[in-house]
Order: sequence, then structure tokens, then C-alpha cells
Amino acid sequence: MTLRSNHRTAAHILRLFLVGVAGLSMTGLVLSASAATLCVNSHGSHGCTSTIGAAVSAASPGDVIQVWPGVYSEQVIITKSISLIAMSQHDHDAIIDATSLANGIWVDGMSTAPNPGVANVVISGFTVRNANFEGILLTNATNVTLVDNQVTDNDRSLDSSSGSCPGLPAFETNEGGDCGEGIHLMGADHSTILRNEVAHNAGGILTSDETGPSDHNLISKNFVHDNVYDCGITLASHAPAISGVKLSFGVWYNTISRNVSLRNGTQSPGAGVGIFAPSPGTTNTGNVVIDNDILDNGATGVAMHNHAAPPAAPPVNMNDNVIVGNRFSGNGPDNPSAPTPGPTGINIFSKGQLTGTVVSQNTFDSEAIDVGFSAPVGQLNVHFNNFSAGIGIDNLGAGTVDATENWWNCPFGPDKGHCATVQGPGVSYIPWLTQPFEDEVPDRGPGFN
Repeated sequence: MTLRSNHRTAAHILRLFLVGVAGLSMTGLVLSASAATLCVNSHGSHGCTSTIGAAVSAASPGDVIQVWPGVYSEQVIITKSISLIAMSQHDHDAIIDATSLANGIWVDGMSTAPNPGVANVVISGFTVRNANFEGILLTNATNVTLVDNQVTDNDRSLDSSSGSCPGLPAFETNEGGDCGEGIHLMGADHSTILRNEVAHNAGGILTSDETGPSDHNLISKNFVHDNVYDCGITLASHAPAISGVKLSFGVWYNTISRNVSLRNGTQSPGAGVGIFAPSPGTTNTGNVVIDNDILDNGATGVAMHNHAAPPAAPPVNMNDNVIVGNRFSGNGPDNPSAPTPGPTGINIFSKGQLTGTVVSQNTFDSEAIDVGFSAPVGQLNVHFNNFSAGIGIDNLGAGTVDATENWWNCPFGPDKGHCATVQGPGVSYIPWLTQPFEDEVPDRGPGFN
């Protein structure tokens, strides 16, 4: 039985993720006693402003801005602690149409001198479309919540023929090939990206560190699909945009949980989920990718890449990442810079030492290679996975793989009959599971806790 029959079809997934996208319940917001409520409608009537930007300018920290259905042709820049809530009504949405503008919404903590940073912002229920660059951009921001938004058809300045993005701001040092993607967190921490649909942009959701560290963010229950020029969800450590800073600020302790990443990177190879520390001095560590459906992407389901070979100085840190409890099906091979010889569920590629990385409790279907690994030194830990009938582990480098306690698609272990196989040296696999791994603990009766 295939993964799709055991779990969820794309159509069913779409229904699950789009039920109740009318908006975040106001009962979930805790407001201060002094907070005011401002309103926006397209006519500027009943005491409301006619633009969102005017209401943002008039708001004080802690205020709530309610935006009624209509099309608002503007870029909204937020530099203070406010809640921006779309009041969808009878299937009519509040739409921010940023045609010919840089972004739809920019939560801008870079411009809040003398104390850079912005915190405690909520953005809920909007359709954001047609921006030249990101639909929603967060820079130097703390505790931002993006929930129940639809971010679609952004990155309009992308020149796909040359892989460049003319006019992209100078502080976005590494986004020329995707114009920053649909939602971009840069120098963001303790923020929540929840239940958004991110579709038909160059790429999906990007977290990076050009202007500050990006850490302790939660990206959960989003439906990220058909972003055809880049990855679905990306954690990328990049060279800093700040003069005089040599080391990257770092991407760490982020959680990618319960998302659907579907059909991304099909025109230019892109993974379902990417974790990248590509150059000397970059850091991408301690992140968790858990309980996601990663299906039919143009490149690998999950890709981890470090392209800085020793004696690169300063060194790269791409250690201690965890990939656990995900479902993979129908993804492509990794891109030419970290090649795998066929469609691949997970590929972990490093030109330097790699330690502390765990691949566990994942289920694979319709992949030629379930887990690929290439590193000159170090060990990959792979346990309690349900492999498909192809290559369970393909070790393409000199590092080792501890692949004990996996289900190899039959009870007899790898390379037996129709079991999954092992390719390459340095893979230990004894003992193995004699039945598929189940993540539910059985009821053992009274007397057991």
C-alpha cells in the first residue's frame, strides 16, 4: 500500500488546511486594557481610513486594526507592536495587492532607530499578492504571528531566464534567484508562521540571517505548494549584510512542523524542505523538521547542504539537526551541486565534518533513494524509519551511517529478496526491525503507565 493511500492525498490535504481560513478568532488575542481598535474599509466611511497604511500610521503600540473586505493597492510597513486583522465576510477577503511595489507587508525592525527591532505583531486573514519581492517580509522582528493568510503570486520581479531579481534591496544578499520567496523571515526570532497558504511564488517560506540571527521560530500547519522556482520551506544561513561582520548571525532551534510541502521547485530544482549552510562561517544548527507531508517536489524531499570544504575558515556548523516523523513520496533527485542518482527522500551533503544529525521515524514511498548521505567524516544516525522498496541508505561519502533498527520493507533485512537495499560503505544495519515501525504505543493493559 502506498504512502498516499495510508495517509493523505493532495486534495484531502488542501481541504484540511483551508477549512476555517476565515481568520483568527479574536478570543485568541490578549489585548491590553488601553488598546484602541481602528478600522479600515475601501470607502473610508464610518470613521475608518481608506488605506491600511493610514491606520498603521495612526495606531499606537498595542492597538488593533480591523480591515474590512476590499482590495487595498499598497505596501503596508509596520514598525510598531500592533495587530492587523482581516475581517473576511461572506467569502469576501481583505486583499493587499502590491502590484509594482516591493512587498505586500513589511514588518520592519531595521528602521526603528536608535533601537532596532520590532516585536509583538499579529497579521491574520489577508490575501497578499503581486509584490515585486516578498509577499510578507519580516526583518529584525521578535514574536510576530502570521496566521491564516494567503500569500500568492509574489516575487514578480524574478527573471527566471537569468535567475536574477532586478531591484532587490541590498540587504537581501542571497535572494537574487527567488526574490525572497513568498514569506521571508530575516533576523527573526520567537515568531509563529501558522496555517498560511503559500502558493505560486518563486519559493515558499524562507528563514535567513543576513541582518541578525533567526532562531526559535515555529513554522507549522502551512500549505506550501506550487512555488516552482525554489524550495517549499527553507532555513538558510547567509553571509551577513552588515559591514564589518564576518561570521553569519546563524539560523538555529527553529521548528518546521505539520506542514504540507507539495510540488515546489519543479521548474528550477527546489527541495520540499531545505537546510543550508553553504559558505565559510555559516551556522544552521539544532533545527527540527517533524511530522510534515513532503510530496512531489522537484528536488529532494529534505535537503541539507554544506558546500564549504576544509580547510574553510571560519568553519561551518550544520550539526545537530533532526528530521523525524515525516512522510515522503515522489520527490526528485537532489540538485547538481549535491547530486543523488535518483529521486530522493532525504539527502544530507556536507564537504566538512557532520555530527549529531538524526533521521528517525520517517516513512518513504515512491523514492529511488530514501536517505542519501555524503560527508568526508562524521556519522549520520538513522533509526526507526520505514523504508520503501528501493535504496534505503545510499552512502556516497567516507562518513559512516548508523542505520540500525529500521524497517527495510520486509522482515529479512536489507538486500534480501524484495527488501530495501544499502549502497556504499560504512553503513551498519544490524539489528533491523521485523515489522514496520508504528509511532503509537500499544495498550499494554492495567498496571502500565
